[in-house]
Amino acid sequence: MRAVVTGGAGFIGSTLTDRLLAEGHSVTVIDNLATGRLSNLESARTAGDSFSFVELDVRSSDIPAALASAAPDVVFHLAAQADVRVSVERPLFDAEVNVLGGLNVIEGARLAGARKVVVASSGGTIYGDPLPEDLPVDEQHSQHPISPYGVAKKVIDDYLYAFRFLHGLNYVALALANVYGPRQDPHGEAGVVAIFAGRLLRGEGCRIFGDGEQTRDFVFVDDVVDAFVRAADCGDGVLCNIGTGVETSVNSLYRAMAVAAGVTTEATYEPARTGELARSALNPGFAGAELGWSPQTELEAGALATLNWFREQA
Repeated sequence: MRAVVTGGAGFIGSTLTDRLLAEGHSVTVIDNLATGRLSNLESARTAGDSFSFVELDVRSSDIPAALASAAPDVVFHLAAQADVRVSVERPLFDAEVNVLGGLNVIEGARLAGARKVVVASSGGTIYGDPLPEDLPVDEQHSQHPISPYGVAKKVIDDYLYAFRFLHGLNYVALALANVYGPRQDPHGEAGVVAIFAGRLLRGEGCRIFGDGEQTRDFVFVDDVVDAFVRAADCGDGVLCNIGTGVETSVNSLYRAMAVAAGVTTEATYEPARTGELARSALNPGFAGAELGWSPQTELEAGALATLNWFREQA
């Protein structure tokens, strides 16, 4: 398989690139390096002719030509402005990257003759603020996002549906929960794991905003990458939740990571952040049926792997 990975120098994208190369596929990474790092591609760059890198912004008019040159069978679109807070402060910028940039990639994939596009959507935002009794949320839940970031992700899902109807371009949209793991930086939906890891290993105190009982669905990056790889050959015009279905409070997350780091110091608490969701979890059952996917990594094991990676970097 010839694959293009947009955002392939990022946390999830580079892990996906390594997995694809390990399985013998040819990969072209497109990334503008605004948040991605070439160091994440250190292993990939030893793959010879199987790997190529193009430094390019997804908003660029050169995207269609870059995709045509790569001649991909599958385009994995992960490039994004991924910070919800930035989307609130700069909604036009968010739309430029996530809507216009995403549409540019989808149209480029169509023109390049790709058979499928697999897109990173956002299970933490497209469903808005679900009622507690609706958790874990499934794909039938209404989509009323309450952030520009969530709106942009929903719009791209709608464009994918239209392109499949109009042009026969197949797709799978993966509504990701809070992804964490090695190579993560402190920005994005699950940045708290990276923040805790860095501060715990440096012997610095950790802050928790609010009472710490707010919950998230933390899913390990290797499990998420497995879903992307499966989606290349499974699923046909579907949105699939990629999460664990388990709510984990920030307090529980801190305790698990502190134990793994050998730290006994308690976190300090600060006022809650305005607009933060109280609870979040995704039902992964449909991904099991469509992709044969299920999460494999327990939080304790994933937290330890993440801490070990940060320890090696230090």
